[in-house]
Amino acid sequence: MLGQLKTSVNLGQSLRPVRTYLTRPVRLFKTYDRGNLRPDIIAGLTVAVILLPQAIAFALIADLPPQMGIYTAVIAAIVGGLWGSSHQTHTGPTNAISLLVLSILLGGFTEGTEGFILAAGMLALMAGLFQLVLGLAGLGMLVNFVSHSVIVGFSAGAGVLIAVRQIPPLLGLQVEAENIGELLYDVLVGVTEANLFTAALGIGSIIVILVLKRINKRIPGALIAMVIASLFVFLFDLDERGVAVIGELPKSLPPIADLPLLNMSYITRLSTGALAVGAIGLVETTAISRSIATQTGQRLNSNQEFIGQGLANITVGVFSGYPCAGSFSRSAVNFDAGAKTSIAALLSAAFLLIVVFATAPMAAYLPRAALSGVLIVVAIGMINREEIARIWRGTRGDALIMLITFLGTLFIDIAFAILAGILLSFAHYLLRTSLPRVQQVVPDRDYKHFVYEKEKPLCPQLGVIDVHGDLYFGAVGHVEETIFSYLEENPDQRYLLVRMHNVNHCDFSGIHMLENVLQTYRERGGDVFLVRVGYRVNKLMTSTGFCDTLGLSNFLSEDQAVNKLFYNVLDPAVCIYECPYRVFKECQNLPKPAYLEELPALKVDPLKEPHPEIKAVELWEELRLADDSLLVIDVREPREYRQGHIPQAKLVPLPRILSGDYEPEINGYKHVVLVCRTGRRSKRAAFKLGADYTNIRILHGGMTAWEAQGLLAAVD
Repeated sequence: MLGQLKTSVNLGQSLRPVRTYLTRPVRLFKTYDRGNLRPDIIAGLTVAVILLPQAIAFALIADLPPQMGIYTAVIAAIVGGLWGSSHQTHTGPTNAISLLVLSILLGGFTEGTEGFILAAGMLALMAGLFQLVLGLAGLGMLVNFVSHSVIVGFSAGAGVLIAVRQIPPLLGLQVEAENIGELLYDVLVGVTEANLFTAALGIGSIIVILVLKRINKRIPGALIAMVIASLFVFLFDLDERGVAVIGELPKSLPPIADLPLLNMSYITRLSTGALAVGAIGLVETTAISRSIATQTGQRLNSNQEFIGQGLANITVGVFSGYPCAGSFSRSAVNFDAGAKTSIAALLSAAFLLIVVFATAPMAAYLPRAALSGVLIVVAIGMINREEIARIWRGTRGDALIMLITFLGTLFIDIAFAILAGILLSFAHYLLRTSLPRVQQVVPDRDYKHFVYEKEKPLCPQLGVIDVHGDLYFGAVGHVEETIFSYLEENPDQRYLLVRMHNVNHCDFSGIHMLENVLQTYRERGGDVFLVRVGYRVNKLMTSTGFCDTLGLSNFLSEDQAVNKLFYNVLDPAVCIYECPYRVFKECQNLPKPAYLEELPALKVDPLKEPHPEIKAVELWEELRLADDSLLVIDVREPREYRQGHIPQAKLVPLPRILSGDYEPEINGYKHVVLVCRTGRRSKRAAFKLGADYTNIRILHGGMTAWEAQGLLAAVD
């Protein structure tokens, strides 16, 4: 009986994460802030405007009926939004997945037949089951081991293929070719047979999109181009002059497909392709989710994202759709439009349905050439030349993976090319050893070496981290998470010193990780510094532009690193008035005023007390008025004051205020502004004076912000 009880408890504990993943919609609606409704509605409406032309166009890439693209767009946006992890990622049909689907289906099915359409639904179902199993098994971390170069190479290859495949319908040509070389040859031979009306509509659509994009990227150029092209067809009866049109769209909800669930022939022919669709869909979705998360600060759950994508693909397969994934373009638009939660994705699906029901008959005049023009513009945008150049200048391994994936996408089976690229990524990972150890270190007793001592106190301003191992695509997730976990444990450590003498290899993903860490610390008002960067790593940092981003002054000599940071970067007020430890050698001779121990006010954290603040530019404008009602008090040390201070500022060092020696006559002033180096000492002074005076403000960012604005500073 006891054994059965233990088994039941263990089973319940094992299923708890599964229940958490599957009940995500319940938590989403329970915790939804109504204040986010307005920005979510705006974002949903904005995405719906570009979703309609994309849904139709991407379905045509896969040689599937346009309504399948619309069904996929509606269902995937809803299910992906409800069960996904990211607040802004938008799930639905994508150009890369559509091209991959076409390549897989052409390997065993005939275009335009019922079997071809059913196979697309089965492919979505099988890929979704694969993704769902990975998520439920907690294998979301696997996506960390797929090189960024695979995505760049595949996207570039897919962009070229899509653009080339759209040339025949753009010109009104009938071309049947098995590969890209034959297709280009047939187009060149038959170009004289092009339909001039079709070509004019297609090329005109491209021009309209590019012009509108140059005017304002927020203008829905694709939708406007399609509307203009449809008007031309309607007004001049171009459909009767050989211009191919889409035809009227159905005005109905997505129907349930009669999938051959037990047909082993379908399952066998689609199994390899389903793995490729599932893998590339997860990598593509995770890439865009992480890209947005670096800007929003959201902590993503890879397993939840896997489950969201899996359920979305399963559902679209059941409801007459085809495979889907997170969309780079729509997710970026969703984020830029101000989406706060994944409710925005649900609203975009609702708006899309409304638009389809209202405008379905108008599709009878929508020329196929206009959609080809839209797809060519989108396809060219998939070729990220800047990323390709950075990877090519980087490591040979990354460049080789990208090149093989690109060439494989162009000239061999796309599914095989993707899987080959992924396998190369894993091989690359195995060759580059295991995950590195990332440890926060402190000086030893003799202050000669840095050592890892878990129980030894840390500096509240500066974290020193040793990285033992290589920074490549399989390791950067672990390194980044460890650094950020240290940051969460020590939120006041605004500065980070990374010791890299044990880092012998770094790839493009490692550069991305360092850029994310640097961005995070600088957004918190701090910075990142590196010591003992190896020649190969430094060469990669230079070629990819990271050295310029970080700044050469942030590469320090190990012997002088702490000394330089202590005297030029760290805030001495924190060392003197807040820190009870003496971590570094430079700390040992710091003065510690005895009166600090007698001030009960310092027992409360004044840094968390709200104080009115004024920005540097605003203070400058007030000083220009030469108003005698404004008093500026500089609470820094005399040495700092002499090096540079705000004109008209009066020096009253913080120790005088805290010790009670200073009896300010500030009631006669309408406004009093406290100034220090970064704002910390001003907050302490305001906390001390705040009980007696209510007219005190703090210069936001202190003299650092004042100097950053290039404002005038006096020198004594």
